Amino acid sequence: MAITRRLLTCLILLATLWTAAPARAEATLVAVAPDMAAGTIVVRTAERALYLVLPDGQALRYSVGVGRPDRQWIGTTAITGKYVKPNWAPPAAIRNDSPDLPAVIPGGSPANPMGAAALTLSGGDYAIHGTNRPDSIGGFVSYGCIRMSNADIVDLFDRVDLGTPVIVTR
Repeated sequence: MAITRRLLTCLILLATLWTAAPARAEATLVAVAPDMAAGTIVVRTAERALYLVLPDGQALRYSVGVGRPDRQWIGTTAITGKYVKPNWAPPAAIRNDSPDLPAVIPGGSPANPMGAAALTLSGGDYAIHGTNRPDSIGGFVSYGCIRMSNADIVDLFDRVDLGTPVIVTR
């Protein structure tokens, strides 16, 4: 009987550890053009991919969700803020489409679309952030922000600093 209880206790502990284990980042190492500056983030909306250029002519490639066709933008910007579990205040465009949204959704709430972390971009209108909708990764889904899985945004968050250049292309 004691062996059965020990076995049951071990199984419960293993199940708890298994479900509590954090998701791993899904970045892929790829070769990039030699003229891409190390430390730059490049988002290619047509590919729904974000690249973090490494110093050795390679980059980490992450799958992302990008702006809907009528909400896409291109340009050069930089990271101006880094936030863990940020609050989210829906911008005017989103509030117009969804007037029932609250003024602010607290960070960490399952209803908060910013996910585990956010990197805000200069100009203040857009961010690279996690998501509460992992099924949206790989699609044309946002109002212009770049969505990543929560594991991927946490990985990227730890690799970049304020001022990191961000280039968004089609």
